[in-house]
Amino acid sequence: MLLEEDKLENYKNKEEWILAIEEEENRALKNAAEDPWRQKFHLMPPAGWLNDPNGLCFFKGEYHFFYQYSPFSAAGGGKYWGHYKSRDLLHFQRCPVMLFPEHDWDRGGVYSGSALVDDGKMYLYYTGNVKLEGDYDYILRGREHNTAVAVSADGMTVDHEMLLLKNEDYPSGLTCHVRDPKVFAYEGRYYMVLGARTLEDTGEVLVLESRDKYTWKYINSLKTKEPFGYMWECPDLFEVDGQWILMVSPQGLPREEYRCQNVYSSGYFPVYGDFRKDARLGDYRELDQGFDFYAPQTFLAEGRRILTGWLGMPDAEYENPTINNGWQHCLTIPRMLKYINNHLRMEPVKELEQMRGQKRHISVSGAGTAVCRTGEELLIENRSQRFYLEYDRTFALEWNEREGCLTLEYFPENYGRGRRKQKVSLLRNLRIILDATSVEIFVNDGEAVMSSRYYRNAERMLRFNGEFDMEMYELDLKNC
Repeated sequence: MLLEEDKLENYKNKEEWILAIEEEENRALKNAAEDPWRQKFHLMPPAGWLNDPNGLCFFKGEYHFFYQYSPFSAAGGGKYWGHYKSRDLLHFQRCPVMLFPEHDWDRGGVYSGSALVDDGKMYLYYTGNVKLEGDYDYILRGREHNTAVAVSADGMTVDHEMLLLKNEDYPSGLTCHVRDPKVFAYEGRYYMVLGARTLEDTGEVLVLESRDKYTWKYINSLKTKEPFGYMWECPDLFEVDGQWILMVSPQGLPREEYRCQNVYSSGYFPVYGDFRKDARLGDYRELDQGFDFYAPQTFLAEGRRILTGWLGMPDAEYENPTINNGWQHCLTIPRMLKYINNHLRMEPVKELEQMRGQKRHISVSGAGTAVCRTGEELLIENRSQRFYLEYDRTFALEWNEREGCLTLEYFPENYGRGRRKQKVSLLRNLRIILDATSVEIFVNDGEAVMSSRYYRNAERMLRFNGEFDMEMYELDLKNC
């Protein structure tokens, strides 16, 4: 039996189930135009809850973005795979739900996973979650984390699904927490990485190999010499600019002044050696040090390694008032990855520049103000030793050369978000993407990033102080 909180509504048939979701989405979207907190160009749930991006891929000329979706509750619940697709990474079409928790192996939720494009088909690998009813701790006993695959020839409908791995198929020494398969092809074989929690409460990533995409053999574990968190979620393993990268979202890391400031972290290890046998992990680096960034995933499209993350945080100490409007969370803008000087850099994909409309240029020397629109891009070239930018008593961004620290600080009335700090010895430039309720700050050509939500209904006024040049572009999909 399932735990009560994981039970899903019972329907006469799947068609009735699909209709119920469509009705819920249509009801919610009728009110979207009057909702001041709905985003202009970020992907949001039509209704209910969104979290991890899943199954990102480029398939038959279109970009597909799946995501963890709970259509009937803005607080989360039974997980489906929601679906958007696009030809240009700008205009996205809302598609019907792709994966439903409809089998014995996933009846507690269709959890996170990835897409493999091969042989003209889309293979969606995911974790099927099952929680049993009883006196269990759900760490050592009582939970099934099954690995399954759904195959689609058109990217819109599932042709068949198959259970691939159960708890007993994973290596010994692990808890029930094994999940989030990322699958890719390399040197004539297929590889899967899975996040895992060991019996010693340490995180690691399992590496499995296959010749046919269905039969999998465990071959290695990627881990640190010393314990580093108790669970590594949402792994991703890829090569960019000649360097292999292991991306994970570790849980259980101690908070520090300049890193791991959120309840959970997302970052990467450079991988040295062959990930299939003798690999060593380099130093861990966080990807984003804002309040709202988790579970990023990447995909390769026409030579570019593109990343999208969840612009949210599980178990956060702060709030999102959109829950009162029947929805919660969104995805980040797509970002292109590069590996430069032993660091990953992230910048918005080039396509976003097509949204630019009216341009304003301001040369700042001292204090000043400027009106900001709903949907704005700021390009700042800094010349000063001290920099200050405030967004209408919502948040402020401050840097000074003496401290070598960039601080993002919220005003008290912004739903519990406080302060985040990033080491920046020299501030050369900033690229700031503002949507209706989110800010994504790219520092020094993407050397550092800070992503956060904000909620403000007042006039959008910038206040600033320093010596810098600033270009301001209105961002709107109507411009492209």
